Amino acid sequence: MSDVTAVENLVKKHSALKKEIAKIIIGQEKVVNEILLSIYSGGHSLLIGVPGLAKTLMVNTIAAALGLNFKRIQFTPDLMPSDILGSEVLDNDRNFKFLKGPVFANIILADEINRTPPKTQSALLEAMQERAVTVGGNHYKLDLPYFVLATQNPIEQEGTYPLPEAQLDRFMFAIELGYPSFEEEIAVVKSTTSDEVKNVTPLFSANEIVEIQHLIRRVPVADNVVEYAVKLVGKTRPNSKLSTELVNNYVDWGAGPRASQNLILAAKAHAVINGKFSPDIEDVQVVANGILRHRVIKNYKADAEGLSVEKIISSLF
Repeated sequence: MSDVTAVENLVKKHSALKKEIAKIIIGQEKVVNEILLSIYSGGHSLLIGVPGLAKTLMVNTIAAALGLNFKRIQFTPDLMPSDILGSEVLDNDRNFKFLKGPVFANIILADEINRTPPKTQSALLEAMQERAVTVGGNHYKLDLPYFVLATQNPIEQEGTYPLPEAQLDRFMFAIELGYPSFEEEIAVVKSTTSDEVKNVTPLFSANEIVEIQHLIRRVPVADNVVEYAVKLVGKTRPNSKLSTELVNNYVDWGAGPRASQNLILAAKAHAVINGKFSPDIEDVQVVANGILRHRVIKNYKADAEGLSVEKIISSLF
């Protein structure tokens, strides 16, 4: 199959996929889109939202529609690395046997990742980066595709261990999940308080998702689009050649080179699902907020004046 045909097929299947997901998930179209872009690009996502907004249901539904297996890990202060990676135990013949932990799945929901100590956070982040885990000196590869969606609760900060900026950088997207609209909430209440059961039909397989990830990487990009993405990231770095006065005054740290890589990958995926065979500057701008939101660290002055990261990013376009 040629890449042109593969792109055309993906456009059709992506549209059908969104319809399947919409059977269960009402609204949140932008959130679903960014999660799917992240999966198609082979990245991971951090979902920031208050409790009760159906984060687990959303990820479970997406996993079912993609034909992938799904595991949820509830992060707590007493969670140990072995609880998520697995551990070696003695069997009846007194031989060591490795029991796989919940990290061995295609899609992982790391619920409230900031509630567990850094040692356990690091164990998951290693799996995200390497697509493999090391336990008892043995190396175990994870099944592909492998996608981690970590959630953070933005309102309760007591007893939490916030992810350091270097670890936040491992996430391709930071996605903000807001409250539903009045009409959407009515639809949610009606659908969740009846006895009707809605099932999702799997439209993809694990192998197809891996092929899509390779397809995205093969999409050609014009030099001016790459230069635009790199310049956009450069503008987020205070006191650099490209930085603006707003960034110099209100930003402590800007985004690193991984942001430039992710901007191009996400722009490619965004172009493809919209039937284009190469991304343009508009595709970069559409994905920029999700890619840069957690990589641009504003200072106390920005907080004092109520200046949001999104406003800083949009000023750079």
